[in-house]
Amino acid sequence: MNKRALWPILTIFLILIADQWLKIWVKTNMSYSSHIPIIGNWFRLHFVENNGFAFGTELNFKYGKLVLSLFRLVAVLGISVYVVSLIRNKGKHKTRLGYVIMVALVLAGAIGNIIDSTFYGLIFSHAGFHSMGMATMFPPEGGYAGLFHGQVVDMFHVSLYEGYFPDWVPFKGGDYFEFFRPVFNIADVSISTGVVGILLFFRGELKSFK
Repeated sequence: MNKRALWPILTIFLILIADQWLKIWVKTNMSYSSHIPIIGNWFRLHFVENNGFAFGTELNFKYGKLVLSLFRLVAVLGISVYVVSLIRNKGKHKTRLGYVIMVALVLAGAIGNIIDSTFYGLIFSHAGFHSMGMATMFPPEGGYAGLFHGQVVDMFHVSLYEGYFPDWVPFKGGDYFEFFRPVFNIADVSISTGVVGILLFFRGELKSFK
């Protein structure tokens, strides 16, 4: 196997192992909404689950969750085909290995999250607000949801600043606020790193496809 194939495959493999290991550990060792300080209150593990798009946005109709999961699956298949074509270096434009690795990071993150939404409902017991307990893997009574209806596990909470709006701020004066509230996971970091890396260092590859 040449390095053009080795490094993207190794990248995807390592991201998936780390992402799924941490998610399973969090679900089976932390109660929902509990947290573990890593660096004071600035960086901590905080167990929540995301039922929709990034930052908790949902498709609010009967089959919204199913549509979202199937959309993610189609996107993963499309990116997978693209990565394979880059590894084989098909087409008239030669792409740098670094670009292939950045796209592989996006693919790894997408696969990591789609594993949750596709299978976690089948293999874990419920660990939501109402149970307040830790989830069990492969419970005898079955999982908390059907195929494609699982929730994505998030756990990284980075609180860059917490405080209160000054009283003179219209409508928000005196209200508590926190800068960067979203909770995210390794898969999200992988996707973000890949996208930012492409935009910063591989814009030439993007232009070549116009």
